[in-house]
Amino acid sequence: MSDPFDGTERSLGQLVASATAEMSALVHDEIALAKAEIRQDVKRGAIGSVAGIAAGVVLLFSLPMLSFALAYGINTWTGGHNGNGGWNLVWCFLLSFTANVLLAGLLGLLAYAKFKKVKPPEKSIASAKQTAAIMQNAKPHPRPEQRPALDKASAVARSSV
Repeated sequence: MSDPFDGTERSLGQLVASATAEMSALVHDEIALAKAEIRQDVKRGAIGSVAGIAAGVVLLFSLPMLSFALAYGINTWTGGHNGNGGWNLVWCFLLSFTANVLLAGLLGLLAYAKFKKVKPPEKSIASAKQTAAIMQNAKPHPRPEQRPALDKASAVARSSV
């Protein structure tokens, strides 16, 4: 009679061990790939955030120059450039300030309207409440409640010294 395992065929245990090792290697490779992709995305996001913050700072610092340019532009537009007088620069700067305040007010109203539309994540809250309710009713090891009864012989009397 011939041996069923002649060396060319692997046993079931060897096949399971090989499959487990290959699955483990595959999972490790997938995790490494995910880490590499996430690391690259985080790096890009960080660089983009820094660039956006820098752009915002430069824009913020350029607002006074815009206000001056607007005020002098109003002065020039009203005839102050040719010696006819035009508006006093004080009024031009005040008009520039008023335009900036109106723009800020409009942007504030827009932000308020958008924030007012934000709603809490109702589905997530309901799911969390449902999970909490289920977990409160779940008992991992149902056991009968037994409390050891103290008999008078084992009770220790305390003295009031």
